Amino acid sequence: MRSSFRRLLRWYFVVPTGLVAVGLAIPLAYLVYRGLGAESSRVFELVLSVRNARLLANTVLLAAGVLLAATLLSFPMAWLTARTDLRPRRLYAVVGVVPLAVPGYVMAYVILGLTGSYGMIARLTAVDVPSVSGYWGALIALSIYTSPYLFLNLRAAMLQLDPALEEAARSLGYNSRQVLLRVTLPQLRPAFLAGALLVTLHVMGDFGVVSLMRFETFSYAIYLQFAAAYDRTYAALLALMLLAMTVVVLYIEVRLLRDVPLFRGGAVSRWAHAGAPLGRWRAAAASYAVLFTVVALVIPVATILTWTFSGSAVELNRLARPLWNAVTASGPAAFSAALLAVPIAYMSVRLSSRLTKGIERLAYVGYAIPPLALALAYIFFSLSAAPALYQTLGLLVTAYTLHFLAEAIGPVRSALYLAPRHVEEAARSLGRTPLRAFTAATLPLLRTGIVVSIAFVFLSALKELPLTILLSPPGFETLSINVWSYTSEAMFGSAGPYALTLIVLSAAFVALLLRHETSPAVGIQSGAD
Repeated sequence: MRSSFRRLLRWYFVVPTGLVAVGLAIPLAYLVYRGLGAESSRVFELVLSVRNARLLANTVLLAAGVLLAATLLSFPMAWLTARTDLRPRRLYAVVGVVPLAVPGYVMAYVILGLTGSYGMIARLTAVDVPSVSGYWGALIALSIYTSPYLFLNLRAAMLQLDPALEEAARSLGYNSRQVLLRVTLPQLRPAFLAGALLVTLHVMGDFGVVSLMRFETFSYAIYLQFAAAYDRTYAALLALMLLAMTVVVLYIEVRLLRDVPLFRGGAVSRWAHAGAPLGRWRAAAASYAVLFTVVALVIPVATILTWTFSGSAVELNRLARPLWNAVTASGPAAFSAALLAVPIAYMSVRLSSRLTKGIERLAYVGYAIPPLALALAYIFFSLSAAPALYQTLGLLVTAYTLHFLAEAIGPVRSALYLAPRHVEEAARSLGRTPLRAFTAATLPLLRTGIVVSIAFVFLSALKELPLTILLSPPGFETLSINVWSYTSEAMFGSAGPYALTLIVLSAAFVALLLRHETSPAVGIQSGAD
């Protein structure tokens, strides 16, 4: 124990841990100082206002609605691709992940571009379809975009279920419905809660969709208060209230995961999940899979292509600058996050203790913090303590790195579990220092996990909107900013090329992640795992 603690004091563990702790603690502490530094009477007046009650209700209703809709979308697809003989299952499994390549605000752009008096449907068919916006527009866009979070978790859990438990239940006289409700669904509870946590956190922190749909939630109100009214106290209080909601959600997830009974009768054979025959339900199942494909992929791409070619042409040199800016911000963040993830994951796996687990959980704090709240914290801190950092590329990369660090840790940690310990121990027995033994023996075995980590963070940072809007340097155009800004002005033709470029890039990185689908590294786990 004492030897392990001494190893934690080495610089290659202390430095990354310190950077993460300082990077998260200082701006958040300043956010608390700014929000609670006002007179107590004004604090109570702002917090207990009718508007805040409406914002709370809107945020909760949207999160609950999206979670329900995303579950209804993802569970059938996960079941069909994991437990039935639907063909081609591999293709439909890819389709279930594809919405990750279409950011929520791009999906909102598609919905707004399709409906309304000047929408694509009205232009092509002369049928005036009412514009879909507000709560229902935000619900549809966010449900489609977040459904892969649940799909990936549920499908992975279904593939690992022990069919012997279901067979035992049937031998006791349970019918198919009872087996599903009493045996199968309870075993999926941890996977569902992990996916539900990601969906809920994303909806609570979303800004792009709710701003385009003009539906006021805490995130949208924070931006309006800061950008329009520039009331720092009220904006900080709203951010703190959003953080409090995040803490409540995390607490609920931990409570729900306690005492979850999970059973495994033995190793799951390859033929066990060959697929239950669909029989007379085959046509209905295939129709659902095709409908999901059309809604999640065909309609968005077709709409964007139509608007792109019907709008004013965008020259390639105008696309080059936003693309280059997006890469120069997302690339360093992806490599920085992977660099920080390796020592943190190593401590958690190879030097496991309450302290190292706590250090790992610290990284999840950055992911759990809503992006607008994190951006506001960095703005307030930089303006007061380090004005030279305000609206610089370095500050934007730092925010990307700390916010998406949790996505980088998961794949590296999974790769470490698969890497044999004795190889590194053998290198140390030959006289190499712990660092040299790790770099020579273990680091090469983590290559796949590190590549997936970099791809995860790059993909997430490429699509990130609120951090980019508030923290980027003046005049710093990116693909995400241009899609949002043109769409908010109803200039769908101008937004089309940027949205299409963003989808193509995102799809390329989703394809890279799907190459490693069989690896347990692919995925982000919640802090309660």
